[in-house]
Amino acid sequence: AANAAADRVRGGRERILLVDDEDDLIYAGQKILQRLGYAVVACTGGLKALEAFRAAPHRFDLVITDQTMQDLTGDQLTKSMKAIRQDLPVIICTGFSESLNKESAIAAGATSFLMKPVHLNEMAASIREALDG
Repeated sequence: AANAAADRVRGGRERILLVDDEDDLIYAGQKILQRLGYAVVACTGGLKALEAFRAAPHRFDLVITDQTMQDLTGDQLTKSMKAIRQDLPVIICTGFSESLNKESAIAAGATSFLMKPVHLNEMAASIREALDG
């Protein structure tokens, strides 16, 4: 049974840009993604992430961003990145939010939208879906 669970949680080798404005969430997210095999570049805040992305737009295979950040919201960040690279898959994560729902996230250009707390299986499946889709 343990193997079946491991099989369901598929990782990969792609490069992910992880964005959040809370250091502890960045740290935890980075560890989880690295355990799944991904190469992770973590940025604290939307503006730093946009700067890193602009410097090398094709360096990243996927962006995972928080919605609620002080400097730039996840949907704003997504719009800015998609203006540079239209084919970029983006996953927006959010806690309770009246400002963003699945429809508005998709309208901003997100590939998918996850409500926090995000479970490992759900995150792993969304990543594969975004990258393989």
